[in-house]
Amino acid sequence: MTQVLEVAGREVTITNPGKVLFPATGHTKLDLVRYYLAVAEGALRGVRGRPMILKRFVHGLEEEPFFQKRAPSRRPDWIEVVELRYPSGRSAEEVVVRDAAQLAWVVNLGCLDLNPHPVRADDLDHPDELRIDLDPVPGVPWRQIVDVALVVRDVLRQHGLTAWPKTSGSRGFHVYARIEPRWTFREVRLAAEAVAREVENRAPRLATSRWWKEERQGVFVDYNQNARDHTVASAYSVRPTHDARVSTPLTWDEVPDHDPARFTVATVPDRFAQIGDPWRDMDDDAPGTLDALLDLAARLGPAEKPPKGKGRRQVTMPLIEIARARTKGEALEGLERWKSRHPSAAARLRPADILIDSMRGRSSTWTRIRINLRHVPEPERPPQEPLEVDYDPWTGESPPSAPKRSRRAKGTED
Repeated sequence: MTQVLEVAGREVTITNPGKVLFPATGHTKLDLVRYYLAVAEGALRGVRGRPMILKRFVHGLEEEPFFQKRAPSRRPDWIEVVELRYPSGRSAEEVVVRDAAQLAWVVNLGCLDLNPHPVRADDLDHPDELRIDLDPVPGVPWRQIVDVALVVRDVLRQHGLTAWPKTSGSRGFHVYARIEPRWTFREVRLAAEAVAREVENRAPRLATSRWWKEERQGVFVDYNQNARDHTVASAYSVRPTHDARVSTPLTWDEVPDHDPARFTVATVPDRFAQIGDPWRDMDDDAPGTLDALLDLAARLGPAEKPPKGKGRRQVTMPLIEIARARTKGEALEGLERWKSRHPSAAARLRPADILIDSMRGRSSTWTRIRINLRHVPEPERPPQEPLEVDYDPWTGESPPSAPKRSRRAKGTED
């Protein structure tokens, strides 16, 4: 079954329009397309002219997504692509969206959220956005995330940049700044790292810039989203949450008291119709310069590096690895089995001690779970055991349905 929509003077075919993508809310693929068309002005502001990775949930939230860098070979002739080169030396022709018809076509592929690069198609080597992703460790209250966002705003403003806030649609928060496209990815990342370190200097009890996850406390000011091969869910992206939350642009006046749970596929179109896009002036303002932040980076000096070990680094925390799984659900089941075998140690763990990482394989995500035993007395710490689930993301070998702990962990580094 298909349905054809007239969008921006083109016919866009929606395949399986009644397919339920969000079981808890009942939203279908056609509902998702109509949502994006209702907020197209704002959504296009976040992706227009940018190559994007296609993060496809072809079966909705019931299965893990896969990442598709290359544009489908079978596509309408009005779908634009540009060749993007990656640090690995590989390249891919990625989709570039400029109008609502192209947007609807991408959503029809099963893309719940939109993941553009911070560059425009006409200059792939010089980002025109600086992106700060606030990533709280488990247990951090929402008010603390907001307080850190306000510090980020102040640091950016005091270094000559206009800060634009939005919810992430998940647990965190995003702050963007438009910049002149004349710095390399390395320089933009260095400037973002300077923001993170300055935020930590100003609010050390609230924020951290520490790279290694097991060393973090509070809100991680993630600067690495500015690396060449990284993308962030853009404005008005629908996130893969049970309630279909939306990464929603805000005004700074809204930030202190907003509730991210209010912004969903069901509510954001009405908000957009009533107040428009809080980021509507983003492209009208003159883009900023990174000179002041790069000067700050020079004054701060090189960031502290972890001590070297036999491999990439010496792990400074008592970490053990629990699971590597194709899905988060399988990994969490493995964690529960581990807890049932080690109840005394499990009782001493704090939320931030359970490190759940969504990792990228060749074309899809997989989940790794590690445990930091720092709050468990050393004599009581369980040793590293064979993994509860031992999925190989590079071969695609699926873990068995029954518990299996037959191979040693292969490392615990990020």
